[in-house]
Amino acid sequence: MQTLTHILRCSVRLLALTALALTLSQCATKKKGSYSVHFDPPAKAVKNPSAVKVKLSTGAQRVYVMEGNEVLLATPCSVGTANTPTPHGTFSIYSKTANRRRVSSPGAGYPMTFWMEFKSAYGMHWGWVKPYPCTHGCVRLPIKSAQKIFSMVRAGTPLIIASSHPEDATIGKTLPVLDDSTLADPPDAYMKSNKVFEDAAKGKMYY
Repeated sequence: MQTLTHILRCSVRLLALTALALTLSQCATKKKGSYSVHFDPPAKAVKNPSAVKVKLSTGAQRVYVMEGNEVLLATPCSVGTANTPTPHGTFSIYSKTANRRRVSSPGAGYPMTFWMEFKSAYGMHWGWVKPYPCTHGCVRLPIKSAQKIFSMVRAGTPLIIASSHPEDATIGKTLPVLDDSTLADPPDAYMKSNKVFEDAAKGKMYY
């Protein structure tokens, strides 16, 4: 009887440990997938640069690079809060700077890599992405998304910003939820060094 009881207890412990290991494995996978630094959107080649336009949905926090009616690239993003909203309307990307740093304080010197300006002091650029509006009006993109979009647009590319776009109900729904809120900040020495731009050129950001 004691032997049977011992076997049952061992079996229960083994099952509990197996379940715990599986849970931890699933959590680790989910956690890794949720960070923007691991997101790499597929992108189709641009055939006609003059036909390229960008759509930004502030409600869904999605960016779509389009050529005509075809989606070339789709990515999650972060937009401005209710107090500091991302402006709505039709704009043009008129300035591109791959290696840009914030000039105003607080945060002077912080990298705003792959800067694509569409309104004075407003731009799309690399930044930590969260599943809720969290910026001062700019549009933050995952590093690989920013790198690819930067190469796909040019001065004069239209940018249409609205609360929603038809693509939100199709490809927008297939995109993952990205959340960098628990990602540890890279060392300040790294963020202020040239290494941050060297890594960005490879589609990396520290991690």
